[in-house]
Amino acid sequence: MTECIRPALYQAYHHIDTVNSLSTEERILFDIVGPVCESGDFLGKQRCLPKILKRGDFLAVFDVGAYCSSMSSNYNMRPRPAEYALDEHEQIQILKKRETNEDLLRTYCVA
Repeated sequence: MTECIRPALYQAYHHIDTVNSLSTEERILFDIVGPVCESGDFLGKQRCLPKILKRGDFLAVFDVGAYCSSMSSNYNMRPRPAEYALDEHEQIQILKKRETNEDLLRTYCVA
């Protein structure tokens, strides 16, 4: 929701798959949800992913582009994640670094 509000806001569809989508493992349906305390905090519902996912596995949310980045927020004091893209040689390039808690607090002033 904080990273990509489009699915919650107007039911935008984004394909979601593991970074290594060539996996031949059995697949089942998952809901991909976010970390905030809102019922609308989801990236995708009923997405077919490998049955066994473990901490540290990466998911790719496709076709998020500039709109998701520009619509993202720091709701609930959540730092924005890093953003990556594939270049013309299909190499992963970082577009934006992950925000830190210090980045969020930097804008506050002490009276």
